Amino acid sequence: MIRIMKYGQVSNSEIFARAVPQTDVAGTVAGILARVREDGDLALKEYTKRFDGADLEQPAVSREEMEAALEQVEPEFLKVLEQAAENIRAFHSRQVRGSFILADRPGMVLGQKVTPIEKVGLYVPGGTAAYPSTVLMDAIPAKIAGCPQVVMVTPPGKDGKVNPAILAAAKTAGVDRVFKVGGAQAIAALAYGTQSVPKVDKIVGPGNAFVAEAKKQVFGLVSIDMIAGPSEILVIADGKSDPAHVAADMLSQAEHDRLASAVLITDSEALAQAVSRELERQLPALPRADIARASIENGGKIIVAGDLMTGIEIANEIAPEHLELMVDDPFAYLDAIRNAGSVFLGRHCPEALGDYFAGPNHTLPTSGTARFSSPLSVDDFVKKTQFTYYTPQALTACAGEIARFARKEGLEAHARSVLIRQEEGL
Repeated sequence: MIRIMKYGQVSNSEIFARAVPQTDVAGTVAGILARVREDGDLALKEYTKRFDGADLEQPAVSREEMEAALEQVEPEFLKVLEQAAENIRAFHSRQVRGSFILADRPGMVLGQKVTPIEKVGLYVPGGTAAYPSTVLMDAIPAKIAGCPQVVMVTPPGKDGKVNPAILAAAKTAGVDRVFKVGGAQAIAALAYGTQSVPKVDKIVGPGNAFVAEAKKQVFGLVSIDMIAGPSEILVIADGKSDPAHVAADMLSQAEHDRLASAVLITDSEALAQAVSRELERQLPALPRADIARASIENGGKIIVAGDLMTGIEIANEIAPEHLELMVDDPFAYLDAIRNAGSVFLGRHCPEALGDYFAGPNHTLPTSGTARFSSPLSVDDFVKKTQFTYYTPQALTACAGEIARFARKEGLEAHARSVLIRQEEGL
């Protein structure tokens, strides 16, 4: 049974508590990274056999495997993939950032050029569920950014094969190469490179605790998107909302993971009680009921606030990954929402719409990091380089100011590097 608490009558530590993974995997991950760095493909082969039960001669997915996967996926789903990809491209194409030049002052040219990251690695989870949606969400922005090489890693099944839907999504999104390797060893392969897997410049994509820890440990050698925590949904709903809809949306995240967080904030005690009953009614029918049950009972909560604006302030403090706003005029409250990964407006906008189809990205900041970070976007796959040009006359005009600034910081060589040009008559 989900907990119901009244804001102001329980401690803030209960209101804002989050489930935190307790597994200490840092040492194990460090060992895996070191082994892959040293032994390359041999280590990947051994880890894939140990952790995934697949004995592979080489990790690369062949062209024949890609073609076979497309034949195995039903045409109706291929059509859905294409429709989703089109929506994702349309949204992310608006994020493209252009280079610029400033030449509005005599003798000076300043600017910034935008360059795609050359090699990008995508991690796509396997295990208890397959996520072709993650392939689309991670690969399409990279392709729009112009990344020349997009490499995907994903764990195989015990039969040594990748889920056909994942390969179909890779083909749809334009992934260049796919490798059958998962876990921390896959992150190591992308970070260091092996005989088969190319070293990349940035790694993106969600994963389990081992994947998250591996991304943390290789950060600096390569760039990463974020350290993803358990999935989260927070629903703000008024008393007019349908409790069955609210409960269904909460369960859509609860079924992800036992540590997933499903929270309702409402100004209606009647709705709170009705949603609690609906959760109990809907839970037994779910194929992943045991996972959803653990999530609801351990990390789920219903918070009854005095009014919706108070509820929004609570939500801003929580800074959820997904936030649903189930009210009559959601746009009236949108500006008040400062901290959320992705916002779903109105009573007919379930979070699943964003997971698969609408177009905005579903790789989102978790664990409260929406306070300072953003959804995955085209910006994640480019880098900016700035440039400066001054004529001799333009440098002379500001040489004294530069030298004065440098000497204020005690950096005489900086000052002289400017003044020497004046002494030479430049």
